[in-house]
Amino acid sequence: MRNYFKRVAYILVAASFFSSATAIAGSYEDFFRAVNRDDGDTVATLVQRGFDPNSRDPQGQTALHLALRDQSPRTANALWRSTDLDVNALNGAGETPLMLAALKGELDWAQRLLTRGARSHQEGWSPVHYAATGPEVKLLQLLVERGAPLDARSPNGTTPLMMAARYGTVDGVAYLLARGADKSLKNDLGLDAADFAKAGGKEMLVERLRAAAAK
Repeated sequence: MRNYFKRVAYILVAASFFSSATAIAGSYEDFFRAVNRDDGDTVATLVQRGFDPNSRDPQGQTALHLALRDQSPRTANALWRSTDLDVNALNGAGETPLMLAALKGELDWAQRLLTRGARSHQEGWSPVHYAATGPEVKLLQLLVERGAPLDARSPNGTTPLMMAARYGTVDGVAYLLARGADKSLKNDLGLDAADFAKAGGKEMLVERLRAAAAK
C-alpha cells in the first residue's frame, strides 16, 4: 500500500511538472508573439502572471531590446511596469537597451532608462557611438552630459566623431567638434573622421574636418 501511494505521488508530481513546462513553453511563444505585434496588454498580462520580462528570443534579444529597436511603445511601456526589468541587459551583439534607444533617436526613452539606472557608457561599442550614428543630437548631448567620453574608442578604435561623420547628422558632427572631440584620432585601419565622411559621400564634411584637424 505504501508503494502504491508513492507511485501515485510520483505520477502527480510528474504530471504537475509536465503541465508547468508546457505552460511555460506556451507562454514563451505567446510572449514574443505579442512583443512582435506590439501587443502591450498581452505582454503585461504574461509578466503579471510571472513570466520573466528579461527572457530572450532565439536570437538573444530581450523584449526591451526588441521594443526599442522596432519602436514598439505599447510593449515598452508594459515592460517598464515590471520591477524585475533589467535595463542594462546585453543582447547577443553586446548592445544595451540604451544603445538601441540612442540609435533610433528615442530621447524620452533614453532619459527614462538613465533615470532607472542604465549605464551611460561601457567599454567597446557604447551608447555614445550609437547616439552619434542616430538622428537626434539632443540624445548625443544627453549622454555626453551624463559622462560619456567624447572620444570613446570602439574595439577597432572608432570614435563617436567618426560615426557621426559617416552615418550621423551634420549637427551631431558640429556638436562633437564644439565640445572638443579629437579630429586627429585614427582607428585601427588608419582612418580618421574625414575619411569616414568621405566614405559616406559627405564632401562638405570632409573639407570641414580636414580644416579642423589642421589647426
